[in-house]
Amino acid sequence: MSSVVFLRGRPEPSPDLKTVMERVTRGDHEAFAHLYDAVAGPVFGLVRRVLRDEAQSEEVMQDVMLEVWRGAARYDPHRGDVMPWVMTIAHRRAVDRVRYCRAAADRDQRAAAGTREIPFDEVAERAEAHLDHQQVRHCLRRLTDLQRESVLLAFYQGLTYREVAERLRAPLGTVKTRMRDALIRLRDCLGAGS
Repeated sequence: MSSVVFLRGRPEPSPDLKTVMERVTRGDHEAFAHLYDAVAGPVFGLVRRVLRDEAQSEEVMQDVMLEVWRGAARYDPHRGDVMPWVMTIAHRRAVDRVRYCRAAADRDQRAAAGTREIPFDEVAERAEAHLDHQQVRHCLRRLTDLQRESVLLAFYQGLTYREVAERLRAPLGTVKTRMRDALIRLRDCLGAGS
């Protein structure tokens, strides 16, 4: 679909846009039709290059032209020509649309990620692991301080029997005996809990 629609047929040679804009600021609809015909093509081209989507480009172009109509009084002929003023509005609107679309897509992705349902098996595994941890903590509390310290150093810090003995400044045989007794008590405690 050809995207630019001229209000008064094909444009005539370009009138002086500053003069046309003066009439637009006074609410002259015919002057706005001349302005529209003169700037619609370039505005659409710029917006289309930024957005790369024809339907959105048409919407943004119409928004730009509406803003030009409503904001005509903001145009200051002493600060520059009409075409750059309109194209600046068009570029800002197109960039705003890109940002809006990206933000909306990001919000949708975050919402989709946040509402992901956790499969039942994963919930059951987490609950079971939590109960297992609680049971292990309970059984560790039932050990003597020396047994608990030996087991924690070996299993949670990954130390060997010899390293545990050095850390606790105890004979290697004593550490091995403590750990053997501790593991038997843990096995009995954990076996009784299941």
